[in-house]
Formats: sequence, structure tokens, C-alpha cells
Amino acid sequence: MLSCKQASQIISQSLDSPLSGSDRMKLRFHLFLCGACTRFSRQLRLLSSAVIRIKHNIENDSSVQLPLESKARIFQKISSAIESKKH
Repeated sequence: MLSCKQASQIISQSLDSPLSGSDRMKLRFHLFLCGACTRFSRQLRLLSSAVIRIKHNIENDSSVQLPLESKARIFQKISSAIESKKH
């Protein structure tokens, strides 16, 4: 059985790429038994969705009256946060 640390790593990886069948089954079993990791998975997915929506809104919202340099800097920070999550 996976430890919570292993499960959290697999949960994070699952946001970036599909899991192998083995990892998917191990994770499902762990999440079935572990409420804390289930909450962590749900929270991580919500945060990831929120960051993606914010990024999309900043890029496409013409009502956001920021200089292009500021928008680019915000976009870069969000992209860096997403990339750092991958590693």
C-alpha cells in the first residue's frame, strides 16, 4: 500500500500527465482508505483549476487595465508556479 507521501506525489503527477494503470489503481485504493489524501487531492485539483482560470482571465480580459508589462509579469509568476508544481 502507498504511504501518504507517495500518494501525494502521485496525486500531483496526475495533474500533469496520465497515470499508469498500476499507479491509478494503487492511488484509488489509498484514497478509498485515506480521507486526508482524498481531501488533499480535491484541494489540489481545485487550486490547479483556479490558477488556470486566473491565468486565462488575465490573458483574455480586456477590462483588466494593467500595463502589458504587468500582465506579462503576472503571467510569468503563474506559469512558474505551475512549472514548480511539476517538479
